[in-house]
Amino acid sequence: MTKKRRNAGRALKGRGKTKPVRCTNCGRSVPKDKCVKRFISRSIVENAGYRDVTDASAYAQGAYRIPKIYIRIHYCVACAIHGRIVRVRSREGRKIRTPPVRQRKKKE
Repeated sequence: MTKKRRNAGRALKGRGKTKPVRCTNCGRSVPKDKCVKRFISRSIVENAGYRDVTDASAYAQGAYRIPKIYIRIHYCVACAIHGRIVRVRSREGRKIRTPPVRQRKKKE
């Protein structure tokens, strides 16, 4: 039987089974090695209210940094494609195993 992908869409090498996780978007149960994983870090306070919080703070200006939220997001394949987290690639494109070049913000 023909195979569409070299790894059959999973990162399961030498393990029989992996624990299922829930998709963050739709709630579907997906094996942990098959799901699309993203790690997001964002500030607790949005940019509009950042100045209000620092002005109302009892600490001196710049003495206290507002903490961030760190979230591990799991998507099922259908939600990852629908939400444009990953893209559909051609048959030749699927054979390219090097990760794409990451676009980083330049610090001024």
